[in-house]
Amino acid sequence: MAETKNTGSDELELSDELIGKRAYFTRLEDATREDWRLILSNYRPWARALSNRVLAHLRLLEGEHGGNPVDRLQHCLQTATLALRDGRDEEYVVCALIHDIGDTLAHGVYTGYYWFQYLGTDRNKRDDLRSHPWWGDLEDFCLKYDCAAFNPHYESMTLEEFEPMLHRVFAKPRASLYTKADG
Repeated sequence: MAETKNTGSDELELSDELIGKRAYFTRLEDATREDWRLILSNYRPWARALSNRVLAHLRLLEGEHGGNPVDRLQHCLQTATLALRDGRDEEYVVCALIHDIGDTLAHGVYTGYYWFQYLGTDRNKRDDLRSHPWWGDLEDFCLKYDCAAFNPHYESMTLEEFEPMLHRVFAKPRASLYTKADG
């Protein structure tokens, strides 16, 4: 293993020949420039498949209703359909589509206003967020789309109809720690 570590900002030349191979360091600080070349070469195809992994996670929400009038997937589809029909751009609609993708792990504090009191907790916990610069955007999203998307009779678009949009949005990240900034 080479002793030289990559401490500069020089760009690595990635290679498809490295896909499937692994680095051998046991501590992150021991990773070499060649280790990172190998890792980042393997990262590219994995990153390109992100939209497919997101779709798979959305499908995990199907059938899980938690007692609500619609299952979590239908709720996400309704939320995205409402946003699209309201004229929101693709990125916003995709965010609406995936907004509850982690629901099987946790749930947001904003909508807790409607049910936290039944758990014996503070329904006004969301007030702690009111001073955040994005509070208005959160409130707008929740009131127009999230809280309105529990209608079992609403004619939502299908997940398949949203797939091309999701693929387009995830094809090129707006901001990533792992890519060089444009411009």
